[in-house]
Amino acid sequence: MNFKEYIRVIEDFPQPGISFKDITTLLADGKVYREVIRELASRLEGQQIDLIAGPEARGFVIGAPLAVALGIGFVPIRKSGKLPGNTIEADYALEYGKDKLAMHDDAIKPGQKVLIADDLLATGGTIATSMNLVKQLGGEVVGAAFLIELLELNGREKLDGIDVISLVQY
Repeated sequence: MNFKEYIRVIEDFPQPGISFKDITTLLADGKVYREVIRELASRLEGQQIDLIAGPEARGFVIGAPLAVALGIGFVPIRKSGKLPGNTIEADYALEYGKDKLAMHDDAIKPGQKVLIADDLLATGGTIATSMNLVKQLGGEVVGAAFLIELLELNGREKLDGIDVISLVQY
């Protein structure tokens, strides 16, 4: 299936020069959304993965259903101040700003194999920061899975050579 046909591109959002890939049009089509999750799950078949971690917010819409499809747990990575209880945090730069991510300090046990899932791989900053949080807790990042990859931004270069899956490339 050509998933690109279901993704709306909005120019100059959220600022001039950005070509925003809007997946809400794909998510609104249940059959296509389900096929995205099935395709990612099929590409991960046979890999040893204990948990999927996904950064807020669109990482939740890819990571959580992917975790369900694989029969494993999901760990949310949230913006600073959004999780109750004890957390660890890390700063990171976005392609158009800065932010801070957090994870519960007991979300991952040492030695657990973790896949990072998100809607989009751009510069790699969000995913590299997510990997940093997983590693701080003793987890092993075994790969990353995305619906979209923006090739010209070379995000893979920040991901320490882990296996990367992306279904659509721009």
